[in-house]
Amino acid sequence: MRRSWHGGRGPATSERSRVITFDAVTKRYPDGTVAVDSLSLEAPTGEITVLVGPSGCGKTTSLRMINRMIDASEGRILLDGTPVQGIDPPTLRRGIGYVIQQAGLFPHRKIVDNIATVPYLLGWDRRKARSRAMELMERVGLDPSLAGRYPFQLSGGQQQRVGVARALAADPPVLLMDEPFSAVDPIVRTSLQEELLRLQSELRKTIVFVTHDIDEAVKLGDRVAVLRVGGRLAQVADPRTLLTEPADDFVREFLGHDRGIRRLQFVPTDGLRLRTDLTVKEGAGRGVSEPWLLVVDGDDRPLGWASGARPGELERFGTFVHGRDSMRAALDAALLSPSGCAVAVDEGGRVVGVAARESLDQALAEAAHV
Repeated sequence: MRRSWHGGRGPATSERSRVITFDAVTKRYPDGTVAVDSLSLEAPTGEITVLVGPSGCGKTTSLRMINRMIDASEGRILLDGTPVQGIDPPTLRRGIGYVIQQAGLFPHRKIVDNIATVPYLLGWDRRKARSRAMELMERVGLDPSLAGRYPFQLSGGQQQRVGVARALAADPPVLLMDEPFSAVDPIVRTSLQEELLRLQSELRKTIVFVTHDIDEAVKLGDRVAVLRVGGRLAQVADPRTLLTEPADDFVREFLGHDRGIRRLQFVPTDGLRLRTDLTVKEGAGRGVSEPWLLVVDGDDRPLGWASGARPGELERFGTFVHGRDSMRAALDAALLSPSGCAVAVDEGGRVVGVAARESLDQALAEAAHV
């Protein structure tokens, strides 16, 4: 299922985390262009608030007004009730982590010193700053041996991890992320998203995350704010509410015609009925007159589907973790298999049963009425 820590998850929120409030904020440029139009929005303490929408909707402009890289024309942005307009910009930015596309690392600095940038600016001694950098490398999943390398010697995914580590170096209560994973390939992107969720479950920062990808927004956000072109707020809601109750035709169209499929990632699999009579040990006879049987090894790990029509050959299979993964994952697993069944495994990858077509159909029918 979707993050088990979503909604009352993980450790208590850090006392240093801050709520961010947009109070009728407008950004108007000298030529009359309005990038953000009277935006009122709250990013709650210790949660991920995602800004999503089409090009020209003011997502990045809104984000950059928080740390005053861009100043608002009207209205107020507040951190725990204090207007950011009254805070010296360099001081403000040192207390806010900032992650951008392609990391934005200093090419002439080693990785350890890139990560330690803000601690250096805050006057930390070199040993303490570097020690903090090494700790964060481990936390974001980077091999410590990379500390002495330069950015050009790292892959795109590794550079993005460095960017996240640098943003966390001084332990800021607020983290701003501007499409940080959009420049990497889908596999690396998924890995980085999972890493962010893992970190957030531990650190509980107040995060504002910008993306144009609704799947990323739904996966990462505690709250998702959909913006229209011109910087007007169309809807803000938790992902499940957004997908089930879009506010209007614009939101409905932006979510796409497959929003029903996206809803399945909020439907748990712990109630999915499993069959335990469709597995057979490797080397054993079929024993059961079923068109497909799942062959498992001595440790009950799946090896493949065996068909009576093709004896001796094992076909591909798809798995999901029963009770943890969502119905969307179970459906994906079924579609990957020629048997049309999804293999349910435990956290250790051992088979606990098979979700056959009839149980999947029943679960989908029930989900349609949720």
